[in-house]
Amino acid sequence: FEAQLGSLRDLDYGIYPMTTSSNPIAAYAPVGSGLPSAKIDKIVGVVKAYSSCVGEGPFTCEFFGEDAEKLREAGGEYGAKTGRPRRVGPIDIVATRYGIECQGATDIALTKLDVLSYLDEIPVCVGYEVDGTVITDFPATPTLMRCKPVYEKLPGWKTDIRGARNYADLPEN
Repeated sequence: FEAQLGSLRDLDYGIYPMTTSSNPIAAYAPVGSGLPSAKIDKIVGVVKAYSSCVGEGPFTCEFFGEDAEKLREAGGEYGAKTGRPRRVGPIDIVATRYGIECQGATDIALTKLDVLSYLDEIPVCVGYEVDGTVITDFPATPTLMRCKPVYEKLPGWKTDIRGARNYADLPEN
């Protein structure tokens, strides 16, 4: 089974009201596909090395201006049919952890790591600041609307890693 939308667009667990009309959560896959008795014992959470978003709603670590343009261009983040630019930003560990928990993921496939090769430093959103307090658990939508990203910066690798096929092929950074 494969779900097209991420956890944050799920009707029950997503950022209401910016959700889809269905459940792209792994637990719903057998029911929605007509195989309600199927048991899923391996769930691969597919996670980009940065964040992207189509549509409206809160996007705590969204980049704007030149930062957004560079990341969008490097990742080819444009609508397949419309060519419309997608919203982009650094990886959001708070939202990612929540999504992985909602999915019940047993494994993670980290994709598009090569897109970040142009960066001197890799920003990682590790928490949200809200009302003077840093939180690391994904909040309900009204609180999420007030959150600001808390970043850690990791050293970049500044080399082309598109040919890497296993972990040992990657630079130390």
